[in-house]
Amino acid sequence: MDSIGPFTLNQIHQGDCISQMQKLPDNSIDLIFADPPYNLQLNSELYRPNQTLVDAVNDHWDQFDSLQEYDNFTRQWLTECRRILKPTGSIWVIGSYHNIFRVGTLLQNEGFWILNDIVWIKTNPMPNFKGTRFNNAHETMIWASKQKNARYTFHYHSMKVLNDDLQMRSDWLIPICQGEERIRVNGQKAHSTQKPQELLFRIILSTSNPGDIVLDPFSGSGTTAAVAKRLGRRFIGFEKEDFYIRISRDRIEKIDPLPEPLLEYKIEKRKPKVPFGNLIEKQLITPGEKLYSKDEKFTAEVMADGSLLANDIAASIHKTSARMLGRENNNGWSFWYVKRDKRLISIDELRHQYEKEYMETRPQEGSEDTA
Repeated sequence: MDSIGPFTLNQIHQGDCISQMQKLPDNSIDLIFADPPYNLQLNSELYRPNQTLVDAVNDHWDQFDSLQEYDNFTRQWLTECRRILKPTGSIWVIGSYHNIFRVGTLLQNEGFWILNDIVWIKTNPMPNFKGTRFNNAHETMIWASKQKNARYTFHYHSMKVLNDDLQMRSDWLIPICQGEERIRVNGQKAHSTQKPQELLFRIILSTSNPGDIVLDPFSGSGTTAAVAKRLGRRFIGFEKEDFYIRISRDRIEKIDPLPEPLLEYKIEKRKPKVPFGNLIEKQLITPGEKLYSKDEKFTAEVMADGSLLANDIAASIHKTSARMLGRENNNGWSFWYVKRDKRLISIDELRHQYEKEYMETRPQEGSEDTA
């Protein structure tokens, strides 16, 4: 069974996240989702207008004696997160107005580079029963890389497709956890801050790859682990409370991973930006060689400058094929073939061969600093 440091992967391990993360190797984690205590600082019980008690977050693990104590705690777990995060990895931290601004400052102080703040807009938020403030209908998530110009994972095109071919925005409308998804024990919520699976699905799908290691330092009810397992990622979670560990392990056990072929990011596989002339320069195609349409109805001769000559007309691979088909435009990469050992081979295959042999070793450009 796979392991990382002293921990077996694909399990929730009991213990304080700071001391447990200290046992993990440097640069070993691909993605971190952290849902730390919010330090809500509730001063009294909250009642609805009908005088029924609101099931608010008043757990002991969310209580700190002072803001300084909370800051020290936050600084310690963020320090470990940055140490164990791979240079190509990224971290997500979620919080409310009670804590997210303090966390964001400390996160930057540790050297993380903020990529986005995502606003999770709750379509069904809890009302403000006292009527003394605006209805608090969102939480904020900070997405950050380990450092500026890091080569982090982001499946932009897949997220665009997920959003009906529109750029995925930084405001996510997702309902809070409810119905059958909400884990209950004896009719009561098992965890007061259980996050919806839809939220983690989008995070893990967009910023990690199948087989990556996903860490949740505050595992709680196990939502991160459950979604990671379903999406073919390896996971590790830390949790102090024995009760939460039991319910999360039971939950994860029931998850069936999606078949590997369904997890491929086919939409992200872009055509390489290789001019036809590059194939000539590297002698993958030689001047004087003939190109053929797939049915061999049309032929053209390759010139030294990368143009094709057909019926005394010289033009690019695209314009030559378009004229032969009587069109304004046509994709020459999918139209033309070379003949090797009496077998037709698409020039598009030669383009991918060029990319693999000559482009994959090039230095990669740094990531953009801003949107």
